[in-house]
Amino acid sequence: MLFGILVGCFYAAVSVGLSVAFGLLDVPHVAHPALMVLGSYCTYLLGRYGWDPIVAGIALTPLFFLLGVAIYRFYYETFEKRGSDAGVRGLAFFFGLAFIIEVGLILVFGVDQRMVEADYIGKSLSLGGYRIPWRLLVAFGVALLLTAALTLYLSRTFTGRAIKAVAQDEPALRLMGANPVRIKQWAFGIATAVTALAGAMLIVVGPVEPSLDRVYIGRTFCVVVLAGLGSMTGTLLAGLILGVSESIVLTLFGASWAPAVAFGLLLVVLGIRPQGLFGR
Repeated sequence: MLFGILVGCFYAAVSVGLSVAFGLLDVPHVAHPALMVLGSYCTYLLGRYGWDPIVAGIALTPLFFLLGVAIYRFYYETFEKRGSDAGVRGLAFFFGLAFIIEVGLILVFGVDQRMVEADYIGKSLSLGGYRIPWRLLVAFGVALLLTAALTLYLSRTFTGRAIKAVAQDEPALRLMGANPVRIKQWAFGIATAVTALAGAMLIVVGPVEPSLDRVYIGRTFCVVVLAGLGSMTGTLLAGLILGVSESIVLTLFGASWAPAVAFGLLLVVLGIRPQGLFGR
């Protein structure tokens, strides 16, 4: 159960960016896990120069923010601005982007797994007869801080409230003097910047390989849909639900069944409560 809680917070952290892009902006961002894996490999490169993985992830966020701004601008000018069939064509665009990132990583790094070194990786905390890996505790702490920071930003700042409003009523947002396109561009930049830190946590938790995004695409979408589109606190709780559920299935039925939990929960939620457990 404790392992499930720690992993669940990690799932929430790697899903908050998608919660902004897909939940608030309605962008079919299926390349989110691929960008996260790209963040892991960038963290790996900085780690070779002695950078701590989490520090490297934080340092990479401005670069990933600019990357996200550029991606959204291209998506907007090519698909969203034209209106018709933007969702379907945009979905194909992001699938193509994910494929390009994966192939690029294979060409540069090969298919072998990569990992980083840090003082807390490979060590455990003894607590009441349990041995808890420090790498999971670090990811747990970063996940809580990241979720809290995004929640405060979206609820306490004008730009954050504008990001929430742009998904509900663009004309009203224009009357308040805000440009919806710029707000969306800024929000997508934030969603992409978060993937840099999520990628750093990913390579802290375990080794990475170029195709790892395929493992997380179901989990991230499950967390976002389970939470209710755009709910940051709901994303944290949904991540905990997924982590604990996977832990129980892993214990009872073995590791081969654990990846199916995300898709199972996703189908159940879409069938029973499409707005998510914490959505309105």
